[in-house]
Amino acid sequence: MSNLSQPLQDKLAWLAEGNHHLLKVILRGMEKESLRVNTEGTLALTDHPKALGSTLTHPHITTDYSEALMEFITQPHTSVDALLGQLSDIHTFTYKHLGDEVLWGASMPCAVGADKDIPVARYGNSNTGTMKTIYRIGLGHRYGRTMQTIAGVHYNFSFSDELIAALQAKSGSKLSFQDFKTQSYFDLIRNFRRYFWLLVYLYGAAPAVCKSFVKDRPHALKPFGQDSHSLHLPHATSLRMGNLGYQSDAQQSLTVCYNNLNTYLKTLCGAITQGHKDYQDIGLKDAAGEYKQLNTSLLQIENEFYSTIRPKRTSQRGETALNALHARGVEYIEVRCVDLNPYEPLGVTRDQLHAMDAFLLFCLLEQSPETDAEEYADMLENQKRVVEQGRDPALTLRQRGKERKIQDWAKEILDGMTSCAAILDQGADTQDFSAAVTRVTTQAADPTATPAARFLADMASQNKTFFQLAKDLSIEHAEFFKQRSLSKDKQSLFERLTKESLAAQTQLEQEQQEPFEDYLAKFYAQYTCCDRPKFSCL
Repeated sequence: MSNLSQPLQDKLAWLAEGNHHLLKVILRGMEKESLRVNTEGTLALTDHPKALGSTLTHPHITTDYSEALMEFITQPHTSVDALLGQLSDIHTFTYKHLGDEVLWGASMPCAVGADKDIPVARYGNSNTGTMKTIYRIGLGHRYGRTMQTIAGVHYNFSFSDELIAALQAKSGSKLSFQDFKTQSYFDLIRNFRRYFWLLVYLYGAAPAVCKSFVKDRPHALKPFGQDSHSLHLPHATSLRMGNLGYQSDAQQSLTVCYNNLNTYLKTLCGAITQGHKDYQDIGLKDAAGEYKQLNTSLLQIENEFYSTIRPKRTSQRGETALNALHARGVEYIEVRCVDLNPYEPLGVTRDQLHAMDAFLLFCLLEQSPETDAEEYADMLENQKRVVEQGRDPALTLRQRGKERKIQDWAKEILDGMTSCAAILDQGADTQDFSAAVTRVTTQAADPTATPAARFLADMASQNKTFFQLAKDLSIEHAEFFKQRSLSKDKQSLFERLTKESLAAQTQLEQEQQEPFEDYLAKFYAQYTCCDRPKFSCL
């Protein structure tokens, strides 16, 4: 532990000395997106299959931004294996109702046509469903619909209240338990934002795109050898996490502060309640009176802020995410920077999740000073560098205003993860965490061992375009799930969920009879808790 900070060493020693049981229970959930494509490998223009239920009310099978972008949601689980097992079952049931369509296995999309031809997700005629659809129409006007075909993995994670309470007792904090819990998760979030570039380096799997994705868009991508159909950057890791993904020139003016819950709420509330000229120019409605977006502010809702990690609290129907946080504090965090692994049927691996658990424990236990404007700028610069040049062995990153070799800094973080993995193993009576971190440490030292490097190498050795390789891998995954079967009980459960979700949507459409304008006004009235604050706390 000699290379670790003293505060981290102290907490690890405390956990090892009879408190490792506090890590036995960790809740993990996943939201995994995949694009539906047809037999030619182009975007599916069909409706979401009715046999899969209502995208508005189904607890596990829905859509994200595009009608073709499926999203699979697991419930929280206390083991990685249980989580991946449920995710496998969701895929298996889904494939029984996709016909010849396939789920695209890469984060960057298949060949896409004209922006206007990309279907926006639809959620029925209730006010709740109408709002979700208009939000997506607004995203199309603001960023283009092509961006709505990018897929990723979101990892929902929380430690046990017993661990948080024990950390509070150790610290001597006089805060209420929920306030201490909220503060602890914001400490974790700040460290995550300092170090998440390591996850992008390790798990980035989007170094190339089909040229159709960037048509009519400025970019600095290069053709892949003699392949004019594929564009890439030679040392890229995850183009999804760069300016081709969910980035926005308008959002560059928004500095969201993660120093505490209050500053976080204020900066995001301000972005939702204050008008923005670019979006005022678009207009709220068209000539026929149809909504073009939910509002003309910098953000329509908080989800439009494309962060790498979010503090979360389960919200009630009609309640804003920020109001849920304001009322009840942080419940868990959502990690949002992970690409689909195109070589894995589920898009993620067991090892990956165990290693990420160790990373998140490191972020919780390591000292986490508040972020200032200089460090915030360094974070953005490091993200850009790792996205575009992450596999360059000579790459340096900025830490506290100074340049540092990526390999040296990665080793320091991985050393901390190694110690955290050992404590997690003690708590769960396993070796899975340490084994995963050991393997990823070996891979981290070799940029050619990353998924991004493997994908480019396979394009070259197999003489395939990005599109061809991603399509072939996607078909392999489809066959994997088509060969899989569900138990009678699981099959019955999914069929019941389909029926219940369709019935729930119908009931909601019958109950929500007030004018949509009134519904929307009540929704936005919840943001008054923030008193229309300034954008930035920095």
